[in-house]
Amino acid sequence: MTDITLSDEQKSRLVARLKTYFNDELDQDIGAFEAEFLIDFIAAEVGPAIYNQGLADAQQLFREKTEELGYQIHELEKPLP
Repeated sequence: MTDITLSDEQKSRLVARLKTYFNDELDQDIGAFEAEFLIDFIAAEVGPAIYNQGLADAQQLFREKTEELGYQIHELEKPLP
């Protein structure tokens, strides 16, 4: 897996949301630098677990759809005389 990279716009939005969260929920003010540093840390430390779960979810969905497709193909079979 490559490192998680966010566009400047994405990072700016996340910084704003994180600052709001800290202010509203934790009653603490953090600066943009601190918020950006925290986002980078979370992306590096937590991001891989979330990414891997996304892949596992995609694999499960793929297995389910493949099985469903197998049943649909079986229904198309013509009976032998």
